[in-house]
Amino acid sequence: MPDINDAEQPETLAILPEVEQTQAEVTDFAALGLSEPILKALAEKGYSKPTPIQAQAIPVVLMGQDVLGVAQTGTGKTASFTLPMLDILAGSRARARMPRSLILEPTRELALQVAENFVQYGKNLKLNHALLIGGESMSDQKAALTKGVDVLIATPGRLIDLFERGGLLLRDVRVLVIDEADRMLDMGFIPDIERIVSLLPQSRQTLFFSATMAPEIRRLADAFLSNPKQISVSRPATVATTIKSGLVLVNEHDKREALRRLLRAEAVQNAIVFCNRKRDVDILLKSLLRHSFAVGALHGDLPQSVRFATLEKFKAGELQILVCSDVAARGIDIGGLSHVFNFDVPHHAEDYVHRIGRTGRAGREGHAYTLAAPADKLAVEAVEKLTGGAIPRIVIEGLDPAEWSDEDGRRRGRGPKKDRERERDREMGGADKERKAEPVGRPVRDQHRKPERRERDSNAEVRGFGENVPAFMLIRRRGASPAATDEEPRGPEDSGSDIAA
Repeated sequence: MPDINDAEQPETLAILPEVEQTQAEVTDFAALGLSEPILKALAEKGYSKPTPIQAQAIPVVLMGQDVLGVAQTGTGKTASFTLPMLDILAGSRARARMPRSLILEPTRELALQVAENFVQYGKNLKLNHALLIGGESMSDQKAALTKGVDVLIATPGRLIDLFERGGLLLRDVRVLVIDEADRMLDMGFIPDIERIVSLLPQSRQTLFFSATMAPEIRRLADAFLSNPKQISVSRPATVATTIKSGLVLVNEHDKREALRRLLRAEAVQNAIVFCNRKRDVDILLKSLLRHSFAVGALHGDLPQSVRFATLEKFKAGELQILVCSDVAARGIDIGGLSHVFNFDVPHHAEDYVHRIGRTGRAGREGHAYTLAAPADKLAVEAVEKLTGGAIPRIVIEGLDPAEWSDEDGRRRGRGPKKDRERERDREMGGADKERKAEPVGRPVRDQHRKPERRERDSNAEVRGFGENVPAFMLIRRRGASPAATDEEPRGPEDSGSDIAA
């Protein structure tokens, strides 16, 4: 994918020079203009040297200017807007139901990660935050907003839901952050984002971040930002040099065996295994458990409490392997992750960069291996074209040989779009309510077919009621003569003829 400066820019962005990627001028956080309480919190966390995007974005945000940031996963992007926001908000307090700042995230995991940053970096400041995410009690979220919130971190669906219920006012928002805009686009959140922005005051500061810069993302940036400072710390969709990658071509039926052999052959400290579909996450989890691996799973259909517990066990080292889908894994930040395995080649080439970018961070060596079936040829070619180089091939001995196929191996109707639509619905309505499964396809007609009529046999015996004639058949019809029945006519008091007459 070309750099943002290689393509034609919108008018509001073209006149702005790109901020050069350099850290020569900034050697520590103290030189960025942050306040003493924040510097103290950073020192306690052991952070002293900012990343490139932090060094470039923090001074711009502190000056109140809009920012268009293009940065990959793992570059320290979250701290580049949370740290200056804490300084900006430290001077005053929020009113009930009227947050002073708003951060929009595409998934609950990302929202939780941002909330953790505010807790860690703002521990010496008297600021509070609230989360509006699916799977949590809406009454508790309303109660938190009533107390007054300095920082509101939300997914778009839950935010709109609460706004429509009258539990939220947005006219006091002074800082808006749209994070992971490319993922917002993939999940279909852009109409919601546009509606939310229309509810905010015009006089606001907007910080817009994306890992890639597709034409639709650029259009949104042009619509939402006013004279932004463009910051690009690296070319989009590039792979870190600290990551050792490999590609294994195997038949579909050998993929689980190939993964197990890789897990046993590699010195795996902790690993994330990515699947394209939630159904495959469950299948692979059961397979690895049967082979005595310490493994857990994450995907959008799991209850929020289960997802939290699984993630905490993985962070604590109780689980060595985490099998998950792209949507569920977005925002998971595990320090020192040694391996990433792509059990499926991602449908979108950009997702490959996001996946393997979770390892090889902070100068550490990382390993990323991808299992490809013969029908994944086009998807692998798209990844190699995006990253600008071929993925080294790896051969696992003892498995059936496999050759590339020219067919597209995607299963129709089960791609990432369907998963993201379901995740979007879950964010909007919350995952706390169980939904009944909808019937798929037309009902089987044989189950509802009426029995065939049998031809009546003319010689068959015809049986009547005999002496057991029902009483309702003895009621005289209007206008019928008494001779029409074998019995004497009865009066109204005997037959209830006030109904029959």
